[in-house]
Formats: sequence, structure tokens, C-alpha cells
Amino acid sequence: MAAMREVVFVDGVRTPFGRAGDKGMYAGTRADDLAVKALQGLLDRHPDLPLDRIDDVGIAATTQQGDQGLTLGRTVSILAGLPVTVPGFALDRMCAGALTVASFMGAAIGSGQYDLAVAGGVEHMGRHPIGLDADPNPRFVAEKLVSADALNMGVTAERLHDRFPELTKERADRFGMLSQHKVQAAYERGDIQADLVPVATRSESGWGLATEDEGRRPETTMEGLAGLKTPFRPHGRVTAGNASPLTDGATVSLLAGADTARELGLPAKMRLIGFAFAGVQPEVMGLGPVPSTEKALRRAGLTIDDIGLFELNEAFAVQVLSFTDHFGIADDDPRVNPWGGAIAFGHPLAASGVRLMIQLARQFEQRPDVRYGVTAMCVGLGQGGTAIWENPHFDGKKGKK
Repeated sequence: MAAMREVVFVDGVRTPFGRAGDKGMYAGTRADDLAVKALQGLLDRHPDLPLDRIDDVGIAATTQQGDQGLTLGRTVSILAGLPVTVPGFALDRMCAGALTVASFMGAAIGSGQYDLAVAGGVEHMGRHPIGLDADPNPRFVAEKLVSADALNMGVTAERLHDRFPELTKERADRFGMLSQHKVQAAYERGDIQADLVPVATRSESGWGLATEDEGRRPETTMEGLAGLKTPFRPHGRVTAGNASPLTDGATVSLLAGADTARELGLPAKMRLIGFAFAGVQPEVMGLGPVPSTEKALRRAGLTIDDIGLFELNEAFAVQVLSFTDHFGIADDDPRVNPWGGAIAFGHPLAASGVRLMIQLARQFEQRPDVRYGVTAMCVGLGQGGTAIWENPHFDGKKGKK
């Protein structure tokens, strides 16, 4: 990014992610309240932050209706207790909503228009399934611009298996299994809990407290995955075991100019190097992060070999594998999602981009041997988004690869 000013990721937090649906832990919780709780949790970690210095609040959501409507950034800001002078907005780029808000806020900070900004996302897929009440223009199908099933993300994942026969179901299942195991290991080490904001929940049985991600299945085995149904195609390859589950949750982050962070005594967990978004055929939307990453690397003057950590959103295992195969990265490369990913955590669509950033920032703290990291994800309707970050803890010493 051609910026006159350094942009830093100050901090980020999220709610625990819950399974979408009537039996999920957030079935009785409003979407906007999830975002409010996340923002309040972020502010609680920085009690000396002058709230009137925040220039904007952007909260992304894919389905902007009901309790996910009404310009979320503004309503969440007010409900969280920010001064009424702080503006806010909502944004939709489907799965890359929060990634887009953070990127654009970073650009505004880098160009000197903002000093401090909040970027986040929320998705209550139990109340607002993707595509709910959408009315796609009939020209898309009538003029054969887009396949009729291009909005079905599972079908687009099956097409990746078709296009790349080497991306077998066995590879996808193994990737999904290892994601579950890595997430559990990260929990056992205490790597995840530090950035989770507990959320009070309500159900028919009374009140509860959400403190951990609900969708984890650490007992997953290859044998168990082999027998799962393939809901998107008879005898297909995409299953509940190698895809992210439907999920509810919220994320928020604080970005700042490096000079503003120093002035206010705020931490700088990562430095934004650049970002890029790209389009591909909607029918194979999972390929989106390939051109967006190539574009971001090219603009930053870096190569894929410069990247020491990858946080890739696991919408589907085959989607991540299509990315790693393209760049010549092994399925089990320790640089890729070292703490697991969305197959285990869940993928609350527009919120997920900031979850990737939160995890990368924590990993940077533990890995001073790594200078650059990437957060990237595929996006519905055939897009990809990538951000490149620099580790402020980098010491130039060679470490584990």
C-alpha cells in the first residue's frame, strides 16, 4: 500500500463462535448484541483510550437485515458506549466483510484521514442464513453471466475438486481432521482464550456464559470423516467434516497510525504492509485468494517465500488446498494455519477476517523469527481478499520453519 504513514493493528478480540440454529448457544442472542459485547471487550482492554479520538467504526455483515441491519457500525458504537460524535457504517463483501473494513480503515489511516478506527464484523447465521431474502437479478442466469448455483458455496467447492482431481477427498478430510486437532492443541496451550470475550447467553434452560467456541470436534478421525454425507452432490467430496460449519459470532479490532499509537501508549501488534482484492469466476469462488495474494505480494515487492505465516480462512478444505497447491506449499506445512482454522472454529462470514488477524498477531508474538504474515480468504460471487502484515517483534534470527 502506497502510504505516507505506518498503519498498525493495535488489538483485536472476538466472541466465542457458536453453532448456528435453534440449538446453538446464541439462539436467544441478538446479532448486534454480539458485536456490542465484542466492542466493549476491546475497549475494556484499553481503559485509557480517549474514545472521542476514534474516527470511525465499521462493522461488516453479509445479511444486513433485522438485528444485523440499521447501519451496524453506528448502532453498535452507540450501544457500546462510544461518544455520539463517533460515526459508524456497515459494509458487505460477504465472507471478506471485516477484512475489507480493516483494509479500508487502514488506507484511510495511511493517507492521514483517520488516526484511530474500529473494524469488525458479525454474523448470526442462525437468524440470517446467507442469501436470505436475496433477489438476484434474473439476467445473471438468463444471459448466462453466472451459473444458477453459483451462490451455493458447497457446489463451488465441489467444482474445485472437479477442476483439480489431485485435490482428493482424502486430502480434504485429512486437512479438516488436522484443523480440529490443531485448534484443540491451541486451546490446551491457552493460545485462543486470551482474545475471547465471554458472552451471556439465554435459552429455555436459563442463563449461561459462552467462553469457548462451540463447534470444535477434537475427536475427529479419518475413519469418521470417510462416512459423512455429501450434501451438495451425490457421491461428492465436500462434507461437514471438511467444510466450515454455519456459525454465529462477532469480531472487532482497533487500527491506528503508528504515531498515534505511540502518542497514546497503545501496543502495535502488527504493521499493515498492504492489501488486495481480486475477482474470479463465481462458479469457482474458492480460487479468489490466489490472484488477490499475487496482487498484494506484487505491490509489496515480496514473494510467497517471504511469508512466514499464513492465516487462511477454511471455508472449505479444498479451497485452502487449491491455494497451497498453486503456491507449491505442502498440505501439512507448519506455516499454514498453525492453530487450526474455520473448519473447527466456525466461519461467521463477515466476522472471520478479523479472527484471522487476531490469531496472526498472537503468533507474531511467539515467532520473532517470522517477519511477514498473510491473512487471506475466498469470497462469495467469485472474489478473494488478502492482507500482508509485518511482525514488529521480528529480530532477524532464523528459527523454526
